[in-house]
Amino acid sequence: MGSLRRSDTDRWFTGVCGGLANVLSIDVKLIRIIAVISLIFAFPFTSLVYLAMTILVPSEGDRQT
Repeated sequence: MGSLRRSDTDRWFTGVCGGLANVLSIDVKLIRIIAVISLIFAFPFTSLVYLAMTILVPSEGDRQT
């Protein structure tokens, strides 16, 4: 397992779901389905968590070697 980074290659919006899928080693489609279902049933909480992750989690392109 690597560190959590927003995906630069597997992204639709900000790369949060792609980054989570990489860290958890599961299909990104499953993460996106869970995110959509969560948005339907818990919109305020899910949207705040997604926004926070977009701001706080660095992008893959921001790696420092």
